[in-house]
Amino acid sequence: MDLAASIQAVTEEVILRLGRDLHHQTRLKNLVLAGGVALNCVANGRLLREGPFDSIWIQPAAGDAGGALGAALFVWHQLLENPRTITGRDSQEGSFLGPEFSAVAIQRWLDEAGITYEHVADEPELMKQTARLLVDEKVVGWFQGRMEFGPRALGARSILGDPRSPKMQATMNLKIKFRESFRPFAPWVLQEYAHEWFDLPPGEESPYMLLVAPVLEKHRVSIPADQIRTMAEDPDLRQRVNVVRSTVPAITHVDYSARLQTVDEERNPRSYRLLKEFYQLTGCPILVNTSFNVRGEPIVCTPQDAYRCFAMTEMDALVLGDFIIHKGEPERAMAAAKREEHLAQFQLD
Repeated sequence: MDLAASIQAVTEEVILRLGRDLHHQTRLKNLVLAGGVALNCVANGRLLREGPFDSIWIQPAAGDAGGALGAALFVWHQLLENPRTITGRDSQEGSFLGPEFSAVAIQRWLDEAGITYEHVADEPELMKQTARLLVDEKVVGWFQGRMEFGPRALGARSILGDPRSPKMQATMNLKIKFRESFRPFAPWVLQEYAHEWFDLPPGEESPYMLLVAPVLEKHRVSIPADQIRTMAEDPDLRQRVNVVRSTVPAITHVDYSARLQTVDEERNPRSYRLLKEFYQLTGCPILVNTSFNVRGEPIVCTPQDAYRCFAMTEMDALVLGDFIIHKGEPERAMAAAKREEHLAQFQLD
């Protein structure tokens, strides 16, 4: 643990010094980052808060996978000489570059598979029903539109939960993701309220979940003396992370940090409207957002993938486009069997 922490600390200092030197040479106020190290969200957050730049934009597939997009753009603009129009806006447009499935295709597959569902074609009603499930502390699979490109679940293939619930982190880790209960989750937050909950400048964006920022003091809670001792001394990390530190404990890590994604209506309209509905019901503009998969498997791509993951975990509902599927007895049986299989594998690991 000391070695990993030391490498991280040195990496942050190197990035800060590189940023300051680059600013000294260019005197530019905006910075763009790419490359695998640009996926280091903690370092990115420090560079934004402590560095000389007014704004930072990070390529959402900053690792090696982003080379595919770079190669395509190089051919299109350099070799084929197509014009590149600079608009001053984010041309990545949410990074939703993958496949999508129409309502007709989804319904056809559901009918062929004999799956019971509710079709809610009216979007405001769909948002209301989904938000109510989340308020009731249900875990919801969220499958919408084109799949995201890059290493983060950005709201097209996500699992969602209520961040205010003290038990949500352990529930999602153990019963859905099948991984260690102490693993932190990332928050979705409405763009216009991000600076009111996290240490970010007003208007600063993190649309690709590549910045870590602390939860603001006003949202932290007082901790009893015995739990402070647990946080400082208990060798069992599971006990330390279970201490409630803020009003949104499911997304607040042991050091009060969170790897956040800001959600705006232009890039991600349906997810934005769901988050807005949840905010209107609760006064909290945040949801837990984690990738739609289980430990050891890739993020889901197709409706079939999504239903399989939903059925074999203890997710409570699946919102598949305009269709809501609630957990029935067949899915409960599959989930129980899969959970035992994963627990046995976890013990072997």
